[in-house]
Amino acid sequence: MRYHRMYIPIAGFIVTLYVLAFLFDSPANIFAGIKLILGAQDVLITDYMAVGGVGAALFNSATVLLETVIVLRIANDPPNGFTIVIIGLMGGFALFGKNFLNILPILLGTMLYCKIANEPFSKHSNSALVGTSLAPLVSFTALTEGGWGMPVLGIFIGLSIGFIISPVCAYTFRIQNGMNLYNGGFACGMIAMILVPLLSTLGLAPARALHWATGLNFPLGLFLYILCALFLVAGIILGGGHHALYNYWRLLNTSGRAPSDFLRMFGPAPTLINMALCGALATSYILLIGGDLNGPTLGGIFTIIGFAAYGKHPFNIASVMAGLFLGGLASHWSVSSPSLQIAGLFCTTLAPMAGYFGPFAGIFVGFCHSAVVLFAGSPVEGVNLYNNGFSGGIIAVVLYPVLMTAFKHRIPELQDKDYFDAFTSDEPLYPRFRHSYRKNHWVNNPENAVQDPAPEQPQETKK
Repeated sequence: MRYHRMYIPIAGFIVTLYVLAFLFDSPANIFAGIKLILGAQDVLITDYMAVGGVGAALFNSATVLLETVIVLRIANDPPNGFTIVIIGLMGGFALFGKNFLNILPILLGTMLYCKIANEPFSKHSNSALVGTSLAPLVSFTALTEGGWGMPVLGIFIGLSIGFIISPVCAYTFRIQNGMNLYNGGFACGMIAMILVPLLSTLGLAPARALHWATGLNFPLGLFLYILCALFLVAGIILGGGHHALYNYWRLLNTSGRAPSDFLRMFGPAPTLINMALCGALATSYILLIGGDLNGPTLGGIFTIIGFAAYGKHPFNIASVMAGLFLGGLASHWSVSSPSLQIAGLFCTTLAPMAGYFGPFAGIFVGFCHSAVVLFAGSPVEGVNLYNNGFSGGIIAVVLYPVLMTAFKHRIPELQDKDYFDAFTSDEPLYPRFRHSYRKNHWVNNPENAVQDPAPEQPQETKK
């Protein structure tokens, strides 16, 4: 399959992270930093660049990505846009919360589930990797003082999370109607709402942390802008110049509602251009608000770049980010505070709300997210790394029916449909985008779409 070639640039990215790690620091300092990273309890916010140094954090990120590629190859799941999402998520969160040890029990738990359910691992591999959002629960429990029984308990908790994450993700996806791109974060938040109180009754209460590196804006900013420039040039060259830009304009007129696999819908050229522009926009946002480029914010930017292949584009993320910025100005929190810096990037989980209902809805949900996210993580004590996904899920579940009710009276074909039947296509409700969809007439007719190159259909997975 042509898309298996994706592993070549992914391998190049992993090698680049290893090289950068040793450029930032000496081997002795890197391995000393890795020891500190593995000994951290990893609850939010634990910036590995502050804990173990920049070199050690990048080394851990590269190693986690190497494990991720091995898992994907074992699963033999045909690569697609969500594969890029997984790379962005795993590489990004390996800079603040995931390490190459605390993710293993969760992955093994999903493999055990597949064995007992007699289902192929390829069907659940993505859920397993997303489920590593709860890796801090493994680290926290295993590193708590209490003898050898605590590491065993930590491993057991990790196996349990991996065992149940796939069916929970499948259920939470439906109730959010594809409006929250970080569905795994919402699912993990629900699981944590059960596990954290259970552990607290045993006297094991996680303590929130704040490790935050500063002074790295120039080197990390240079790296990010160069990376985005490479994506942009590669996309234009692959797509033949104006042809790639035309297809990219069509990508910008999608709502981004999950699942929206841009790689399969439009091909690699427009997707690379989108990754470049989304990454540059996210990096510029952090620098313009006077924020810090470090492990957590770099993780957020990597996540946005990953989801630029699966739902996010500048049109549907800019208004949500603007709404969160306004919410930060209206609150007693500064927009440059660590929590709101992270939220300013991860609030783009609600990009489909802006893409579907329009930019004013995006500003509104971003404003709401600025408040909800600061308190959504309190019940789970910072053990869910995808806390913004949990907050986004709450907002999507509450505001989607409200906005849908407001729009239904304006669109006759929706008036006799319920909240789930409304999605017969990915056509946005926002009038300007609706006109573009109907004029081009390609949404429900893939044969009318101009793709470069023509994406192939995924093969059926064999048991």
